[in-house]
Formats: sequence, C-alpha cells, structure tokens
Amino acid sequence: MPENNWISMTAVRLAELYDQDFGGKPNGRYRIPDKLVRRIAGRRRLYETDIRALSVALFELGYVLIDMDTFYVVMGANSFVNYRRANDDCIE
Repeated sequence: MPENNWISMTAVRLAELYDQDFGGKPNGRYRIPDKLVRRIAGRRRLYETDIRALSVALFELGYVLIDMDTFYVVMGANSFVNYRRANDDCIE
C-alpha cells in the first residue's frame, strides 16, 4: 500500500461527512477540529505538505478544505460559484 494512501482515504471520509446528518443539519459545510482530522487520517501530526495534499485530494472530489489553524472547514467547491466578483472597476 502506498505511503500517501491515507491522504485519499481521509479525503473520502471528509467528503462523506459533508453528506452526513449532524449538528442539526442534514448535510453541508462543516468545521472539524485538527485532532479529529488526525484521528481519521491515523496520524500523530499533520504537516503543511500533508494539508496541501489533503486539500488537493478533496478538491478533486469537489470540496474545498480551509485551514483555520486549530480546525478545518470543508465546503462544496460549488459554494463559490455565485459569489460576487471583484473586477478592475472596484479597485480603482
């Protein structure tokens, strides 16, 4: 089994949580503490390169991982489609 297999397995589990009912909502964005992500990953520590790789793996599944230092936020990548757009006119 490849060393980085835990990254794809963790990404799949985090993606599955997105569709799971908890916290009073049937599904959707959620925050998860670093400790729980490490437990899912089966790792004592997660390094910056690990988080980047996990973020890429989640993005490939259609989700965005946002690192907030002590916890992470998982959102659907489509959540950002309808955000207003900054353009040249707004920065002049």
